[in-house]
Amino acid sequence: QVQLVESGGGLVQPGGSLRLSCAASGIIFSINVMGWYRQAPGKQRELVATITSGGRINYADSVKGRFTISRDNAKNTVYLEMNNLKPEDTAVYYCYGILRINPQSAYYNQWGQGTQVTVSS
Repeated sequence: QVQLVESGGGLVQPGGSLRLSCAASGIIFSINVMGWYRQAPGKQRELVATITSGGRINYADSVKGRFTISRDNAKNTVYLEMNNLKPEDTAVYYCYGILRINPQSAYYNQWGQGTQVTVSS
């Protein structure tokens, strides 16, 4: 069974930084896209950033210039470096991957359980 496990969330003051990590484990043949979504209280889940296995990156406009996504394909791990954090970045951050478990299977979406990020003074 494939699992995505996030780490690195916490409480930080405005202007501070955090680094999130997400490691995929289990029987995995390949991971096409890895990325991060977030969901604030009372709001819908929204895209933060994605990165393909080839390194193509996409950011939400709200985090451009502040967040950096990276990936270690050998470790099936994705990272999110978050700088100049704002109170509006407060949310549960979810890792996700589009992956397949063997060459014959279809790609499917796998989600992590989420990690809380709180930006407050």
